[in-house]
Order: sequence, then structure tokens, then C-alpha cells
Amino acid sequence: MEFNKYQHVERLGTVETENIEIGECWLFPKLDGSNGQVWVNDNGKICCGSRNRELTLENDNQGFMAWVLEQDNIREFFSNYQNLRLFGEWLIPHTLRTYEQSAWKKFYVFDVMDANGNYLPYEVYKTILDAYDIEYIPPICKIRNPTVERIVNQLEKNVYLIEDGKGAGEGIVIKNYNYRNKYGRQTWAKVVRNEFKAKHSKSQVTEVKEKIGVESAIVDKYVTESLVTKEFAKIENENGGWSSKMIPRLLNTVYYCLVKEESWNFIKENKNPKIDFKRLMTLSFQKTKELKPELF
Repeated sequence: MEFNKYQHVERLGTVETENIEIGECWLFPKLDGSNGQVWVNDNGKICCGSRNRELTLENDNQGFMAWVLEQDNIREFFSNYQNLRLFGEWLIPHTLRTYEQSAWKKFYVFDVMDANGNYLPYEVYKTILDAYDIEYIPPICKIRNPTVERIVNQLEKNVYLIEDGKGAGEGIVIKNYNYRNKYGRQTWAKVVRNEFKAKHSKSQVTEVKEKIGVESAIVDKYVTESLVTKEFAKIENENGGWSSKMIPRLLNTVYYCLVKEESWNFIKENKNPKIDFKRLMTLSFQKTKELKPELF
């Protein structure tokens, strides 16, 4: 393997991350250090990189490469997993200086990639790294279909490696391992705490943990397997068979049935709620795909 520049983590709310919050989302602390990576080349040699280049011992990103080459656990890891690449944060003083003194000058893995360029899900690489006692950034939480407000509420929960009483960390990173953006790219989203506070200094958002978004609740209750199967069968019968060209029709028909047939019920049940119908449609599409995965 050769040097592979790490992807740019896009801001939440941009076109690059549109709908990343639909599905199972993992929220991770964002560390304020220097991007680093470790891999093994075709000759079995351990190599290191920064965000933009391969490192040498003479130019090793403030001691990162020298530190890596001294770690027996990393060497043992790569003796068994030469097809994997570790991406992480080399924690050196940058903007945020409130980390615990014992946290500096260490490498914290935040992504693991295989030789084909695929990211391993957290639950997979966690087990592997635990076996070699390699440090990694643990998630703050896992949320299904979170609202943006709920994501933002996790900012103050990022106290990973922060000294007691010194506030919260730089921000959070949102990962949805099944997500591809409208351009077909797998990407992560971020919310940077200082930037968010500057833009929303007058807003206060209170998280109510026991409640989920009203749109999620509606879709969970009314977009059922029987509804999707019924509408699929109708379309298939009308056309004498099924083809992938009919997917948009199925998605929109299920959503149409949800709104036309169940609006009075879910409006009454939720006491005239404020509903984001764009989000409702997106969640309906997602639920339909989950219930008929063989079609997509």
C-alpha cells in the first residue's frame, strides 16, 4: 500500500452531507491535533503520513513517526493486518490546550481502512484494536435518525481527554457507515463547537432524551412491511413484472399512502405537531428501502 490522503470531513448542513442523519449515526469526539496515518508498504515496512504527505524520520510531523516506530503493539498489529490502514489524530498542541497532560503526544485512531479503500465500521475495528491495546476515539453515542438539534446537543458531551472542569472539546464527527452523498461519495460530517456557538449564540436547545423526532415516530408506525409489500405487488401486477425503473414509483407511492391515508391519524395522535415533510419523505424512502432491501 501507498500513502492515501484522508478524506475531507464536511460540515453538517452542506450539500456534501445532505441526509447523512438518516439512518444509524455514530457521533464521535473531534480532537484538535494533527491528522496522521500508519500503514505497511509492499515490502512490509511500517510507513507514516500526515494529512497531505508521507513522512520521514527527518520530517516526521513533530515526532509522530518516531513515536510510531517505537510502539511494539502497532508493530505486532501490522504483522497480522498488513491490509489495514490506521487513520487518527496525533495529539499535539494546536488551538485547544485543555487536554489532560497525559493525553499529549499520543495517537488516537478514528478510522480504519482496508486495502480496497473501504472504511471498517466502528464495531468491527474496535474489536481488532482492543486485541492490540491500540488507542482509538470512542463514540459519544449511537442515534438512529437524529434531528440536527439532537446532534448539536451532543457538543457539550464531548469531554473526551479534556481536563476536569475545562469545558468541552472541539466538536463532533457524525458517521453513517451506510451513507453515500448525492455524488456517490462516502463522507463524514462535523460540527465544530466554536463555529456553531458563534452562529447560534442566542439560541438554546434543550434535549429531551426520551422523545424521538415526530417524523421518525410517524414513519416507524405507519410505513409498515405490509404497506410496502402491498404497493410493491400492485406495481408489479400492473406492469407484468418488476424492474429497477419502478423504484421511484414505489418510493413515492408509499409516501403518498402515508400522507393521504394516515395524516389525520398522526396529526391527532401527536396533537397538531410541526412536521417537516421533506424529512418525513426522506425517512419514508429510507424505511421502504429497509423493508425491501432486495430491490435496491
